[in-house]
Amino acid sequence: MDINWYPGHMAKARRLMQESLKAVDLIIEIVDARIPHSSRNPDFDDLFANKERVMVLNKADLADKAITKLWLDHYHQAGLQTLALDSAHPKDKKLVEGMIARAAQEKVTRMANRGAKKVVRAMVTGIPNVGKSTFINMFAGTAAAKASNRPGVTRGKQIIRITPWLELMDTPGVLWPKLDDPDGALHLALTGAIKDDIMNVYGLARELVAIVGQRYPDALPQRYKLEELGETPDHTIQAICKKRGFLLRGGELDEERAARTLLEEYRNAKLGAMTLETPDEIKKRSGDAESFEL
Repeated sequence: MDINWYPGHMAKARRLMQESLKAVDLIIEIVDARIPHSSRNPDFDDLFANKERVMVLNKADLADKAITKLWLDHYHQAGLQTLALDSAHPKDKKLVEGMIARAAQEKVTRMANRGAKKVVRAMVTGIPNVGKSTFINMFAGTAAAKASNRPGVTRGKQIIRITPWLELMDTPGVLWPKLDDPDGALHLALTGAIKDDIMNVYGLARELVAIVGQRYPDALPQRYKLEELGETPDHTIQAICKKRGFLLRGGELDEERAARTLLEEYRNAKLGAMTLETPDEIKKRSGDAESFEL
């Protein structure tokens, strides 16, 4: 499945982020805990090369906890401050504040030595639909930033004062011009980072059935009360149609409805908490284990 999506507003958003860097002390990179590598924009390494950066594995409640721990260990070993959280719930707010404070401490101290109180401004970045605005709203305690479960909603930068010493800059979700890794692009589409409107939804559902069937073989039979997975993804989708009563006039199976239901229920973790990639798998996928660090 050939997947690419880089509309004009993303190129504009990238320029906006680049122009704003001089006014920013810290980068908070938000990634999807279900796909911690595939949801990282590789262009950010060059764009933010001279800025302190921390990472949040967001939507951790939707991800496999054991694999999330592997990813946290991986990024910590690479020297990147990282934590996992579900930003829809504010219980980990203090942990994030602590991480930001540690990352900004050197600049705050330097300003204090000059007799000035430093207000830290952190730019919140990431690809579409990883929960940047929801993350900011967790801190603000209100709907300060626009949030949506659809990619491409945040239109421009917004600056929100969180505490007397911290401001967060919300930015639009930005992908990169060419999605060269087919597996990574598929993971982006499955998690909703790419608009369903431009995708073959049934084709996506077939890929999802194959991946879930391999990684979590009991998930689909348990969710849809199937005796077993079908011989092919098509057979499994047809079985789901029958179990759920997804029928068109004349009794024909409504496979499109089943496909959309599968994607929605995967994204909402109704199939269970799942992660689609591990650090070891990315090393193999990259073809050069030594070059895979961040």
